[in-house]
Amino acid sequence: MRKISILGATGSIGQSTIDLIARAPDAYDVVALTGGRNIAQLATDAIALQADLAVTAFEDELPALRQALGGSSVEAAAGQKALIEAATRPADWVMSSIVGVAGLAPGLKALEQGACLALANKESLVCAGKLLLQTAKTHNARLLPVDSEHSAVFQALVGEEISAVERIIITASGGAFRDWPVEDLKGASLAQASSHPNWDMGQRITIDSASMFNKALEVIETREYFGVDPSQIEVLVHPESLVHALVGFRDGGLMAHLGAPDMRHAIGYALHWPERRDLPVERLDLAAIGQLNFRKPDLLRYPALEQAQQVMQRGGLMGAVFNAAKERALDHFIAGRIRFTDMAEITARVLDQIESQSGLIDSAMTLDNVTQIDHMARRAADAVTAHNIG
Repeated sequence: MRKISILGATGSIGQSTIDLIARAPDAYDVVALTGGRNIAQLATDAIALQADLAVTAFEDELPALRQALGGSSVEAAAGQKALIEAATRPADWVMSSIVGVAGLAPGLKALEQGACLALANKESLVCAGKLLLQTAKTHNARLLPVDSEHSAVFQALVGEEISAVERIIITASGGAFRDWPVEDLKGASLAQASSHPNWDMGQRITIDSASMFNKALEVIETREYFGVDPSQIEVLVHPESLVHALVGFRDGGLMAHLGAPDMRHAIGYALHWPERRDLPVERLDLAAIGQLNFRKPDLLRYPALEQAQQVMQRGGLMGAVFNAAKERALDHFIAGRIRFTDMAEITARVLDQIESQSGLIDSAMTLDNVTQIDHMARRAADAVTAHNIG
């Protein structure tokens, strides 16, 4: 029986993971589930899966969690220290799906225990890719990608040498505004940005899809995980979201990974790796689909893609700056303080402000340094926002 933990159990990735393991309850011993303020869902899942521990990230929610778990044998805890403690509990396989840079420290702790870490938290690789990969190597742990694009690349590379790779193409749906006139984007509402044409995801990742900030992060993640040069990474808009990635080899051949837009495929591949097992996902009928479409992304519509190139060329801790500025700009858009198009402008200005501070950008990649520059970038994003509002 495999011991597993799910960090970020109440989000869309966590719920899809729970759906899979609940189909074979005798195969898994659930060590820990963590979540945010959705206490009812966290408690329901913890009881159903007979987890040892349930943790909410918010200390003020601990009484509610204890009450919801009343009568069960599930231990309740809350706060950042409790999240870290949950990640240190021995487990064979850990899903890392806490949203944002908050997932970095728990993910590192899980790797330090030698666990197989299924990484759905792209921000960890963007902010501290070298640190994450070195930690896995040092502790003989395994890091498996769960983003659909990177899982697709990983699968296409089975039996191949990375030296034979000429290019990696990751696809993007284009999000809610892929067919809008660019001049109309300034007036895009929160509700419009929160509706994805293909995927059923949380609000933040759906908005990041509309701005393509998620794809910008995934470009950086591709570079960090697979070790390729930035010039080898391409992005294509693919409205059907059926081809998740393609790997081009030096002989001119392309290896494509196709599948329904269902995260349970990538999650299931990581859960059962190195085996393939039956998964409850749609089987594609290519004759019914008829055609697949691709186009180059419009950089005026998606300026985040050019910002990703700037981040990769500069290196150091610029990934942490980019992610922090992006997260705070998104916070301000959700709060109604800025327009949709202001997010890219805020991020660009923060990158330019901090890029010149080479003493910070080129600091050693440690958790403390990543945390420090993350806080600095967030303050800078807040200052830019306040200045724009004023």
